[in-house]
Amino acid sequence: MRWSLIIPVKQLGRAKSRLALAAGGRREELALAIACDTVAAALACRAVAAVFAVTDDVRAGAALADLGAVVVGGEPGTGLNPALEHGARIARRRLPEFGVCALSADLPALRADELERVLAMAALYGRSFLPDAPGVGTTLLSASPGHPFTPAFEGSSRARHLSAGVRELVVADVESVRRDVDTPEDLRAAVTLGVGPRTRRLWRSVEGRPCPQKSP
Repeated sequence: MRWSLIIPVKQLGRAKSRLALAAGGRREELALAIACDTVAAALACRAVAAVFAVTDDVRAGAALADLGAVVVGGEPGTGLNPALEHGARIARRRLPEFGVCALSADLPALRADELERVLAMAALYGRSFLPDAPGVGTTLLSASPGHPFTPAFEGSSRARHLSAGVRELVVADVESVRRDVDTPEDLRAAVTLGVGPRTRRLWRSVEGRPCPQKSP
């Protein structure tokens, strides 16, 4: 099975507020770099047919379109889950033969081969999800063709997805797919895994500012 990935990207002015300490005055640039590295890695995955980036941010939309994503505007403006549902409806209308899969936009260490292993397992189930590294949230939610796509992201989403009967995926050695970044500590962990080129360049440019230190 191949997949349409739905990746939501906030307005950059509101994105990654908890990373202000790590990025200084370049928080918006960091948020965009993280989203671009996520989308680029997703597009390099052989199981991915298309990436639909849901955003109404003009700057983010242009950068993601340049990478090859299909930019979906006109999101409902009522939160993350309606935005994902909006993107999934468009993806299913355009590519009905593929499954739809929501993926967090803040996976700067994402590796295409690890994502491919997760999606291969997701293809075995009608609906499935992958928990984040702390085991509280969700970084990926999939629905095969013919199955409902009912995202319940944010906060303790792992528990909500489990209670909704969505299959939890257990896949070894896919930390890059589980390591989303919301805090400076998350960023430090992602850097240890090895982030993508855009995040890495920006990281180097702000190392002199108060920010997490690179691990040896």
